[in-house]
Formats: sequence, C-alpha cells, structure tokens
Amino acid sequence: MLGRITGRAAAVNRHVDRHPAAVYTLAMAKSAGARPHEALSQSIEDYLKAVYELTRGEGRASTNALAEFLDIAPASVTGMLQKLAATKPPLLEYQKHHGARLTVEGEKVALETIRHHRLLELFLHQMLGYEWDQVHDEADRLEHVISEQFEQRIAEALGDPRLDPHGDPIPRTDLTLPDSSSVLLSSLRPGQRARVVRVRDTAPDLLRHLSLQGVVPQAELTITSYSEFDGNLHLKVGGSKKESVFGPRVTNQVYVEAI
Repeated sequence: MLGRITGRAAAVNRHVDRHPAAVYTLAMAKSAGARPHEALSQSIEDYLKAVYELTRGEGRASTNALAEFLDIAPASVTGMLQKLAATKPPLLEYQKHHGARLTVEGEKVALETIRHHRLLELFLHQMLGYEWDQVHDEADRLEHVISEQFEQRIAEALGDPRLDPHGDPIPRTDLTLPDSSSVLLSSLRPGQRARVVRVRDTAPDLLRHLSLQGVVPQAELTITSYSEFDGNLHLKVGGSKKESVFGPRVTNQVYVEAI
C-alpha cells in the first residue's frame, strides 16, 4: 500500500517538474476567467482542493492533516507542497512546520474544482436518482474531466443551484462563496433549536445513518440534554417525540443555524 502511495506521489511530482508552465497557465487563466480545466493534473487539483477544504479559506493546513486527507505519505506531501509553492505564480504558500495555505491563484483553482464537484453531486442526485450518500465518490472521479461548457450546461439544467445535496454552497461562476453563520451541532446545548444547513459528505455510512434519523438539510432540531462526560447530545427532530442521541463523532460533522 505504501509503495503504491509513494509511486503515485512521485508521478505527481514528476508532472510538476516537467510541466511548470501548465500550472502557471491554468492559474492565470482561472484568474482571467478562461479556466481551461484540462491544463492541470487531477492530483494537483486534489492537493489544492484538500488545502482549501482543511482551511476553509482561513488558517493553514498541516502536512499530517493533508497526508491523512489524501491518504498519501507525509514525506511525499511535503515535497509536493514545496513544488506548488515554487510555481510562478505560486499556487500556495508553504512553511516547514507551519503548513500550507492557498494563494489567490491556488484558491481559484480549488474553488473551480469544488464548483465542478458540487454541481456534479446535485446532478447525480436530482437527475440520475443517486442517493446523497452515493454521489461524493462519483463526483470525485468526474470533477477533473468535465469541460467548462459541460459545467455550464449542468448549472443551467439545474436552474443555477446554490447548494449541493449535503447543503454545501456551490461556488458562483465568479468563484465566490456566500458567507455562512452556521456552527457545529456539537456546540449546541439544551433548550436551543436549530436548522441543519449542511453535513460533511465524505462518510457514506454517516450520511445513511443521519438520513434514517431524519437529520438532513433543512431539518429542525431541538436539543433536550447534553452529557459533559462523553459529549453526547440528546435531541428531537422536527415535531417528533422520539429522542435521538448523537456523540461527537457525528455532531462534529453536522452544521446548523440557530432558529
């Protein structure tokens, strides 16, 4: 397993060594709005998207966090971050022991990839009948290969949607995102009421579990009790009299807004 991971990372690194102009061209084209998506490799887009997802536009992503997120050896991640920081213009800023954060150019690439991903998730869900726990992996495979024209057609067919099936906002055509006032479900306490706005989409088993419990985007929750010992939240969904119990492994994956 480690050999395959190291081999994959080495291939990505060789791509940057051989094609620094391709990285530069895509970054600049994204900024200018032309966005020739095929100019950048899938692996590099995955790195930039991972940094964005881990930082959400703030802070820095550590090497270990990226290695876990991408399932790649930390040493290979370090090498790739150094190369992406050395492109002209750089796609990210990297400091040893301080992690990485995206530059303006790198963030545009990440947001373009995320726009593809979330539009594809919604297309698969609404138009092809995929369940919300099935769309993430399919969209991961397709996001790197669709053209900008195909992206536009999907958006038009879906009515230029704002949210994907998990409640995540879809970047606008200008690659901006709306502000959000959502907080983690784990931060709520007894007596508070909230509406689910989004659920992290990387764990199909979690999505299936939440769906069975009715904890989906737009569901209204009432917190009935909280355990200081284990962090468990007891809550009711909608007008149900049934009480459900969720631990931190679940409540740290669900975002809500107070009502």
